[in-house]
Amino acid sequence: MNLKLAIRNLLRQGRRTLFTGLSMLVGFVLASFFIGWADGTYNNIIDGFTRNRLGHIQIHKRGYLDDPSLYKTIEDPGAVTGQIEATAHIDSWTPRIYAAGLASVSEQSAGARVIGIDPEREDRTTGIAGKLGEGKFFTGLSNQAIIGQTLATVLKAGIGDQLIIVSQGADGSIANDIYDIIALIDTGDPGLNRSGIYISLTDAQDLFVLPGQVHEIALTVDNLNHVEAATADLQRRLANSELEVDPWQVFASEFYKAMQADKNGMYLSLLVVVIVVAITILNTVLMSVLERQKEYGVLRAIGTRPGRIVGMVITETTLLAAASIVLGSILGFLLNWYFSRHGIALANPIEWGSMQFRYMKGEINARSFYLPTLTVIVTSLLVCLPPALRAARTEPAQTMRMF
Repeated sequence: MNLKLAIRNLLRQGRRTLFTGLSMLVGFVLASFFIGWADGTYNNIIDGFTRNRLGHIQIHKRGYLDDPSLYKTIEDPGAVTGQIEATAHIDSWTPRIYAAGLASVSEQSAGARVIGIDPEREDRTTGIAGKLGEGKFFTGLSNQAIIGQTLATVLKAGIGDQLIIVSQGADGSIANDIYDIIALIDTGDPGLNRSGIYISLTDAQDLFVLPGQVHEIALTVDNLNHVEAATADLQRRLANSELEVDPWQVFASEFYKAMQADKNGMYLSLLVVVIVVAITILNTVLMSVLERQKEYGVLRAIGTRPGRIVGMVITETTLLAAASIVLGSILGFLLNWYFSRHGIALANPIEWGSMQFRYMKGEINARSFYLPTLTVIVTSLLVCLPPALRAARTEPAQTMRMF
């Protein structure tokens, strides 16, 4: 009975119903968009920083992150990669070797960070070939090197020059060899541009006397939201080994802290948006209920029970809220989908973690729907209930005179 009366009342007062429903709908869509856009923006920054450089997850010998050492290696990478391949959500992985050395070209010398990579896997994982400023990627020949653009300036080196690397091998010997510079790279990291030298993994294993060993295996996942699950799965699989499996929040802790601090400010902004939406809905629904006090008085005069009046008001508000949520979810989904694909172009690109971002993109996630839903439902019901209870308890004659 309440449902039938509620539907009739909503249809009978079409203008009021439309205005109240639109306030809920607009509030829902605005909240959904701002939440999806804010979450998407930060997740895109995090994903871009980790996927294109460090990886989402890293595997090392226990204690390597606290005290990096040439001797702390993964001695059997093949066994580890077998476990990686069996783990869900892993998109790609790449092994690496890290060492310090002295780089020389002709009479110029500079300290360098030598990184041994598997060219094919590194490009598949981080897209390193797309970061070359000039030159060509590894061709499969031995003793080829790619150096940072700033390091090339310091060494006064160019493509085709010969680069000498001097360091120390894991067996205590002097590690030195000559490499042909085949490309210059802009990694997006000023420090790495100033000191980075990339050589093939096999060349690095020979240079540093680390046969079949690596210092790190970097992994990317298919979705940033799957990092936690993939990390936990790998930790379980490698629990009996001397290896550590860490997510990006651990090995990029400074970046993580900076993002968390900025996110806290974003959450405060989102809270303001939600409060504004709630006040808008509150104001519209409250006026809709208050202007009907005379109607409620008439209902009481003809013998309608107080509980029936309260139930009718709640049913009307619930129907309006439900319709607004359904339609708002469709519009919110389309809006978030569009901005997740195209984003908002920035007139001036912003730089974060030595990377430039030209677009701010949103995303479609559960929070951008359940938070606006809760806002609409809770606000609507809370604001319509007190006036309805008041009308249900007052004397019919008094209510009709007042309104």
